[in-house]
Amino acid sequence: MNRRSFLTAAATTAAATCATSLTATAANATPAVRTDAESRLLRDWFVATHRSMEAMTTELGLAADKIDVSGSGTPVPSAQTSPTNIGCGLWSTVAAAGLGVISAATMRSRLARTVAAVERLERAHGFWFNWYDAHDGSLLTTWPETGDPVRPFLSSVDNAWLVTGLRIAAHAHPGLRPRIAALLADADWSYYYTPFDPADPVAGPGQLRGGFWPDKPGKGEPTGHHYGALNTEPRMASYLGIADGSLPTDHYWHMMRTLLPGAGQEQEPQGEYVEIDGVRVWEGHYTYRGRKLVPTWGGSMFEALMVPLFVPESEWSPRSWGTTHRRYVRSQIEHGLIEEEYGYWGFSPASIPAGGYREYGVDGIGMQEEGYNSLGVVTPHASFLALPQARAEALSNLRALDRAFGAYDDRYGFRDSVDVTTGRVSDFVLALDQGMITAAIAQHLRPGLLQTPFRTAGFHTRVRPLLGKERFSL
Repeated sequence: MNRRSFLTAAATTAAATCATSLTATAANATPAVRTDAESRLLRDWFVATHRSMEAMTTELGLAADKIDVSGSGTPVPSAQTSPTNIGCGLWSTVAAAGLGVISAATMRSRLARTVAAVERLERAHGFWFNWYDAHDGSLLTTWPETGDPVRPFLSSVDNAWLVTGLRIAAHAHPGLRPRIAALLADADWSYYYTPFDPADPVAGPGQLRGGFWPDKPGKGEPTGHHYGALNTEPRMASYLGIADGSLPTDHYWHMMRTLLPGAGQEQEPQGEYVEIDGVRVWEGHYTYRGRKLVPTWGGSMFEALMVPLFVPESEWSPRSWGTTHRRYVRSQIEHGLIEEEYGYWGFSPASIPAGGYREYGVDGIGMQEEGYNSLGVVTPHASFLALPQARAEALSNLRALDRAFGAYDDRYGFRDSVDVTTGRVSDFVLALDQGMITAAIAQHLRPGLLQTPFRTAGFHTRVRPLLGKERFSL
C-alpha cells in the first residue's frame, strides 16, 4: 500500500537523503553523542513498536508470527508462532520495563504468563519445535494459511533465540529463575553438533547442524547442511553452547570466515592461514567497494548484526568484529545510495510488500554465489540494527522512509518493508523484525539493558577470550 503521493515525495526525499547521507559518509561525521530530540524520537518509536508486540501476543502469552496492521480495527495475531517469535516477545517485555514503558509488576506478570505457556509446549531432545499454534500452544502439523502439511522440526538457530529470550527473562525476573533453569536443563547444544574429524572434515566439520526432524530413530533425520559461516545469525547458538560448556571452544575456530580459496562462492577470498588454540584457521575476507570485510552467507543485515544486540562482539573484539561490523554497515549504505541509487538502504529478510516473505540483501557481501538481492525492498529493522555503527544515517534513512512512503504507523511502528521503486508498503509487521527493533532501541537508549546474561558466567570465561583472540585479515 502507499498512503502518500509516491512519485513526487519519493523523488524529492530520495535526492535529499542521498545527499545528506553521502555527505556524512564522506566526512565520517556520525556524532558520538545522541541528542535529546533523537532520544525522544527513538523512545516514541519504541513505544509504538512495543505496542505491536503487545498486539501480536495471544491470551496464552505467546508472541504470534505477524499481524496485518493495514486496517483501522484491532489486528488479529496470526495462528502460528515459533521459538524465535516467543524469544522476541520475552526480551521486548524486559526492554519495555527497562525503558519505563510498562511497570516492573506488569513485566513480571507478562513474563510469568509466557514462561507458563513455554512450559506447556511439546518438545523433543530438550528443544522446541519450529511451529506451534500461538493461541493454544499445540504443535502445528498443518500450515494455517494453506493447509499444507508441516513436518515438525527442531531448528538450532530458532531455539537459540528462544533460549536468549528465556535467559533475559530469568535475569529480569529472579522469581522465574528456577523454572527457566528447569526448562533449559535438557537443552544440550551438543545435540546439533558434529565433532571435528581431521581425517574427514567434510563429514566431521566441527559445526552445528541446521536441525533435525525427530520423527526418525535416534536423534532424528538431520538437515543436509551445517551452519558453517561464522558471520551469520546461527552463531548465537554456538555462543550459547560454548558458554554453557555443551560445545567445545574449538567449535568457534571451525566456522568459516569465508569459504576456502577455490571453493565456489561469491568472490575468491584473500587472507591467510593462522593457527589459534591448535586449530588451523583460514582467516579469509572479501573486498567490497574497496573495503575488506568478513561476509555473511547471503549479504543481509540481520545475519551480521542481530547477534551483537546481545553479545558485545565489537567491545570484546574491536579490531576484528568491530571493524567488520562497521564496514558491513557502510557497504549496505553504499549499495543502496551509490551502487543502486535507490535513495534508501537497509536490506534484510522481510515481508514482500505485495505479499509473502523472502530474503533480501547485498549479494556482494554474502558468500552464496546466488545470494540475496536487494530488489529495491528496504526493511526498517536493518536501519535500527545499524544504530551503533551509523546512527545519523540510520535515523535519516528511517525518517525518509516515513516521509516518502508513510512507512511509520503511530499505532504499531514501522511497517515491515517498503519497495522503494514502486512505493508499495507492506501491510504487516513481523514479531522477529519488531523484536530486533525493540532490542536495538533498548541497547541504544540504555546500553547493556539486555546484555547482562551474555556478559557474565560462561560468556565471560569462555566466549570473550575467543573473541579476544580473533584476528580477521582486515
